[in-house]
Amino acid sequence: MKRLIVALALATSPAAVAHTPPVTFTPEVESRAREVGKSLRCVVCQNQSIEESNAPLASDMRRLVRERIAAGESKDAVMAYMTDRYGNFVRLQPPLQMDTLLLWFGPLLLLVVGAVGWFAYLRPWKTRSRARSAQRC
Repeated sequence: MKRLIVALALATSPAAVAHTPPVTFTPEVESRAREVGKSLRCVVCQNQSIEESNAPLASDMRRLVRERIAAGESKDAVMAYMTDRYGNFVRLQPPLQMDTLLLWFGPLLLLVVGAVGWFAYLRPWKTRSRARSAQRC
């Protein structure tokens, strides 16, 4: 009985399960998956695609993409699935929609606000220096 318990414990241990051989895909599936993976953002690294990232979550996302492409799904279907699962942020180039306007125009908005603030800061300086030069004369 003890031998049976030890055998079951060893067979179901994480070390025994972790040594499963990696799944290999055909070269066509690999190339299509890499194309899709280059347009998906790693949600851990945030500035790398899932193909470039070494994060464990990116590895899981790569495997998921390859499995879905191997099952016969198109690139658009895989992108739609990943977007439904992780949101528009997972795309390296999110679509222009109402909820992504800040992603697209946020940097431009910050630049405009900064420029207006800078000119508002400099304007009193110019009027003061003109007033001082007028007083000197």
